[in-house]
Amino acid sequence: MVLSSMLSAQSITGTEIGFDGFFGASNLGSSFGIGPKFGMLFGENLVVGPSFRLQQTNANNFGVNTTFRIYGGGVFAHGRFISTGKTHLYGGAEFEMLRSPYNFITFQQLTTNRWAPTLFLTGGVKIDVAKSVALTAGIYYDVINAPNSPFRSAYAFKIKNEQGQVVQILPIIYRLSIIFTLSRSEQTDEEDVEEE
Repeated sequence: MVLSSMLSAQSITGTEIGFDGFFGASNLGSSFGIGPKFGMLFGENLVVGPSFRLQQTNANNFGVNTTFRIYGGGVFAHGRFISTGKTHLYGGAEFEMLRSPYNFITFQQLTTNRWAPTLFLTGGVKIDVAKSVALTAGIYYDVINAPNSPFRSAYAFKIKNEQGQVVQILPIIYRLSIIFTLSRSEQTDEEDVEEE
């Protein structure tokens, strides 16, 4: 509701399309995929829009390999903050519902409740490499951490006890993306020229 009221007070100042790549692997399997996002810019710093994800996952449970395709969609909102020249910091949230038929905790295929909700809180860096092309690198923390989240094979941070055994795996992943600007308002372009 807060986001809706913020958006209604502003007009769209541009559009963009982004593609994030994902790859994760462990001794329990691997996963790779792509996530297109269509963003609408509101003002200079807020981008909001729908997302889609398609992912191929291979699970290895005691030598039994299972391969399946994961798909779904969601919404995202990022706030961007200019730091120096063409480098910007960003933060935001991304929610997706993904059809994921495998429980990565019990290592079993699911017969019911195959949808996995993900809610990533994210922060990272966006670098403008050309007038209409940018790259981003970010860290994502999944607040929901569903048992059948397809991102489990890529969780990067592990907490170990004194004996060196893993006692907790934090639901954190890395993600890279490329963004193409589709349109920008003339006012925004003029402001960019003044900044340069």
